[in-house]
Amino acid sequence: MSKVLNYFSEAFEELKSNVTWPEWAEVQRLTIVVALFSILFALATWGVDELCSRAIAGFFKLLKG
Repeated sequence: MSKVLNYFSEAFEELKSNVTWPEWAEVQRLTIVVALFSILFALATWGVDELCSRAIAGFFKLLKG
């Protein structure tokens, strides 16, 4: 158990002293970029799904006659 506590203690100390954290404005800007990209990617995925769904439905409608 002491090894686990020692690990977390050292990890926390590493985060406090050796990690360079970005400025708050940069964090906000990058969060907006990630959110916009996620929305665009979701819309693109939805569009391709709709296109494929309609193509498959049309194909089966053609086969059904």
